[in-house]
Amino acid sequence: MIHQYKSNGYNIVLDVNSGAVHVVDDIVYDLIKIVEELLKNGAPDDSGYLAQAVADRKALSYTKEEIEEALEEILALKAEGILYAPDIYEKYIGDFKKRETVVKALCLHIAHDCNLACKYCFAEEGEYHGRRALMSFETGKKALDFLVANSGNRVNLEVDFFGGEPLMNWKVVKELVAYGRSLEEPNHKKFRFTLTTNGVLLNDEVMEFVNKEMSNVVLSIDGRKSTNDRMRPHRGGQGSYDEIVPKFQKLAASRDQMNYYVRGTFTRNNPDFSEDVAHLADLGFEQISVEPVVAKPEEEYALREEDLDKLFAEYD
Repeated sequence: MIHQYKSNGYNIVLDVNSGAVHVVDDIVYDLIKIVEELLKNGAPDDSGYLAQAVADRKALSYTKEEIEEALEEILALKAEGILYAPDIYEKYIGDFKKRETVVKALCLHIAHDCNLACKYCFAEEGEYHGRRALMSFETGKKALDFLVANSGNRVNLEVDFFGGEPLMNWKVVKELVAYGRSLEEPNHKKFRFTLTTNGVLLNDEVMEFVNKEMSNVVLSIDGRKSTNDRMRPHRGGQGSYDEIVPKFQKLAASRDQMNYYVRGTFTRNNPDFSEDVAHLADLGFEQISVEPVVAKPEEEYALREEDLDKLFAEYD
């Protein structure tokens, strides 16, 4: 399977089955799909034969010599297994669907509450349209037991502490990490814990524990102060940027700029979101993810179809 697209003046070809990505010239780009069709219809791997078949279509303005040279390049990539690669998993799909299902990961909704009032929050400020509450250790313990019991022969298991804001239930987070560690040796498992936080409650004690026990940390911030504080305020309306940035910088530095990422959301209020990416980089963050908001179309900050050209330009 071949996927082709053009971006910033580059002709890009993705060979899906091998995972190879090729940057090619115009003639190779134009020929790749035609050759794929010919090969599927039984044409031989012969540049001369394929050149004549392409020429017979009278769809391209290249000379026969140019076409033959490009075809030799295409067939060389095919011979290396990085173009028109076969789907080696196709014949196993039926058996794969019959396999015993195992659970390898859990997202623990450890805090049904939040200390911010983010305007785009799908969780309704952490409460998910329900009563604010915190997960008990007993409930979390049952979840970890369930994960171990249903993980089959899988060794590596993943647990993400999510919310709301997980640090509002910090005591239980620590207790569950300790309990998970106690399950590892007797059950031949290894837990990979992660944490997503808005940073308001980050302190030195939390950072020390996170750096010891959490394989990854997601730090929520949208970018520039104006961008962040517009969408991520406290319930009283005051912004969160000034209090979280120094904490995030300290945590990122303490993890040697690895095994974390700052995660932002862009909306119709900041269609120039590349500026927010640049701002986060200027703050010293090296692991950055900024993603589009998911919202009901009637929300004033929701992205619309007419925004697409601008957004595509920002990605480029």
